[in-house]
Parts: sequence; C-alpha cells; structure tokens
Amino acid sequence: MAPDLAPATGSLDTLLDGLRAAADPSRLRLLAICSQGEWTVSELVQILGQSQPRISRHLKILAEAGLLDRFREGSWVFYRRAQSGEGARLARSLCRLLPDRDPVMRQDQRRLEAVREARRQQAERFFNNRASEWDSEHDLAVPSAVVEAALRELFARERATSLVDIGTGTGRILQVLAGQIGFGLGIDLSHEMLAVARANLDQREARNCQVRHGDMYQLPLPDRAFAAATLHQVLHFADDPFAALAEAARVLAPGGRLIVVDLARHELEHLREQKKHRRLGFSDDEIGNWFKELGLVAEEPVRLPGPELTVVIWTARRAAPAVEGHDTSDLTRRDAA
Repeated sequence: MAPDLAPATGSLDTLLDGLRAAADPSRLRLLAICSQGEWTVSELVQILGQSQPRISRHLKILAEAGLLDRFREGSWVFYRRAQSGEGARLARSLCRLLPDRDPVMRQDQRRLEAVREARRQQAERFFNNRASEWDSEHDLAVPSAVVEAALRELFARERATSLVDIGTGTGRILQVLAGQIGFGLGIDLSHEMLAVARANLDQREARNCQVRHGDMYQLPLPDRAFAAATLHQVLHFADDPFAALAEAARVLAPGGRLIVVDLARHELEHLREQKKHRRLGFSDDEIGNWFKELGLVAEEPVRLPGPELTVVIWTARRAAPAVEGHDTSDLTRRDAA
C-alpha cells in the first residue's frame, strides 16, 4: 500500500460525508472487493451480480467521497481502494470492521476468485502463444532466477519505501521485490502486458503493488517521487536509451537509486531481426557516462555471465541534499492512481 503522507487534519464534515457514502450494503461490499486489487466495472458487475448502471452509481459515490481511486486505461476504467488522503484512512478502517463470515461477502469472495481465475487463464493464453519467443532468447543469457536473486540481495541491503518499475511488462520485477519494498508501481505501454501483470500481481497477492499505462519517455509521474526506479531488460529495445534514463532520473527522489538491468555489449546481430533488439547491449563506460550526465553517482556494476550473453546490473544514486536532519530518501508518490 502506498504510504499515506497526508496529515490527519480532516474535518468532521469530511468524515461524515465518507460515512454516508459507505452506508449502503452494496457500497460496503464494493469497498471490500476493491481493497483486494484493481477491478473494472464489468468485473465488479460479475462479482456483485447487479446491473452495470447500479454498480457505476455506487462506484461514483464512493469515488467522490474519496474512498475509492478511479483511473482510466485506454477504454477501461479501474477502481481500487483509495491509497492516500482522509478517504483512504476511513476506507481502511471500514474494511477492518467488515465481518469475514457474512454469507453475502463470502459469496462475493468466491465470485472474486472466479474473476481472478479468468484473468489468470487470459494471461496464460497470452504467454502460450509467445512461449517459444521468450524461451529462445532467455536460453542465451543467465537464468532469470539468478538475476532475480541478485536484485533481491540488492534490495535486502537497502529497503526502498517506493519503487517504480519502468517497462514492467508482466510485472515480474514487482512480484520479485514486493516483499522488500513499501509500495511498487509498474508502468508499461502495452495494454496486453498490463492485463498479464495485474493477473500475476493478483495471484501473488502483492497488495502493495499497482500497474499503470504510460510511456517510459513521458512518465505520468511527478518529479522526485520514488525512492528507487528499475528498468529491467528495457533499454536494448529503446529508440533513445538516454531519454528513457533521463525520465527515470527525473522521478527519482534525492538519495534514491536507479537500477538498470540489461545486456552487456555483444555481437549477436540476429537479435535485431528476430527479437527486435535496437541495441546490442551496452558497455560500462556508456552507461556510466549517461549516469554522470544525469547527475547520478554510479556504483560498482554486477556482472552475471550466461552461455552467450552477460547480464549486467548497473546502479546509480541521486545525491541527497546536504541538509542536517532532513531525509527525503523515503519519498513516495501519493497519487499513484
């Protein structure tokens, strides 16, 4: 869950507005469901078994009261329990009071699991159609489990309160690091990939992670908002790798860390045609010079050699301001939705 940094100074009227918005059995059920992930209106219709206009009206009331976050992704609209502000605090409190053994809510939970299973099957079909492409490339480099272990070790040494995973794809990096970060946000341009990522995060029960549609060259995020940023096997597909790094650096908080996982320079030209790689990896000097140009302090890279390709983890840090008693390294984006 995204840390709620807003001060607890809400008015009594705001509290009463929120309580009035929630004072309906269907809206309390929706609040409970939306505390367990991000859901479209059509999915919520399936779970509650009510008409679309009725569900939409309930959602509108809850969102206007600040109890739910609403965001659009292409032609779809998603809802989840509010992540920040007075409404988020009230929503969390109300969810804690809901009876676990209520028969109606237990039925909702069974239907929610059916929707989750449908998401999982959709994700499985997506990858079954592309499995040979993924496997043939992965065989050339170090096994993904080795890379993931190295990332876990990196984040174990220094826990990040917030992480943005740029080009998140299937959400794998968020799944791997969910237990070692406070809040995670994945950004990707592919709606298909985001559907897969949501299914994967839902199955992993990574409640502290979300995904959003966005362009890595124009991230829909404010400056200096995240304690860490990752680009995992993204740069070699990029038309302009430096521009992607610059945008990642823009959203990095003072004291925060940028982590780039990609291929070392190689000569496997066939990857351009067969796998659409635009760059045949990167050298330490190239990445290091880019870090320096962006005002980041490079750290020692980690090299993970594979059969034909070497994976490198390049890291760099944005310098923290030298202000005594003031630590901004744990900033997080409050309005991720």
